[in-house]
Amino acid sequence: MNIGLIIIGDEILSGKRQDKHLAKVIELLGARGLSLAWSLYLGDDRERITAALRQAFASGDLVFSCGGIGATPDDHTRQAAAAALGVPLELHPEAKALIEQRMREIAAEQGVALEPERADNLHRLNMGRFPAGASIVPNPYNRIPGFSVGDVHFVPGFPVMAWPMIEWLLDHRYAALQDGSRARERSLIVFGAMEATLTPLMEDVEARFPGVKVFSLPSVDHPQYGRHIELGVKGTVALDEAFAALRSGLDRFEVRVGPEMVR
Repeated sequence: MNIGLIIIGDEILSGKRQDKHLAKVIELLGARGLSLAWSLYLGDDRERITAALRQAFASGDLVFSCGGIGATPDDHTRQAAAAALGVPLELHPEAKALIEQRMREIAAEQGVALEPERADNLHRLNMGRFPAGASIVPNPYNRIPGFSVGDVHFVPGFPVMAWPMIEWLLDHRYAALQDGSRARERSLIVFGAMEATLTPLMEDVEARFPGVKVFSLPSVDHPQYGRHIELGVKGTVALDEAFAALRSGLDRFEVRVGPEMVR
């Protein structure tokens, strides 16, 4: 099952805020033996978000979408999700109860009586309006839930909320994906080679060891190694055998081999 990440917000694209979700989601997945297949950054443009979500729903991928599920004018994700699905937005009863509980807590903290019919409190309920048929994603930070439709999950843009919500989804909805066969990498530093020269070797190793991916990461100004290629293999099965074949295959090239790495 491919896993994707959508990060929404003008503030990311303008540079006002630096994205932290991509690195954290990679970390959360890696800790569970999973990996990210793709990611996408989007601004606060409803039509563009709708198009991206339409593709996400049709993909069959497990997708996490961060941001834009609030109730201010620049939040478009809930509406875009409904449009992509062709369904209306509806006030989810469980979300309504959680939001009202949060409003009671805020009133108690302020030492005032809750006024549920006050305009700002009625507006808060809009955060519980999800596409018809959605289920909620619990938010341990302030109770205001996210939502899921199939394998596409929507969480706030705030890391303090989004990250534990994504962890909850991974451990409650997708525990079966965490089969213990954590992907590993083995690589080595190669000096004096061009990627084009090494490509036939890489293709041969991938053909001989199904399920193993061969990768090359060239660098021209590395602070420690200078110009070099990090050449390696990654996968869950036959990794050591594939690496040995890759390593021995380098013997027919006029290259110098540096340190080996295991991840």
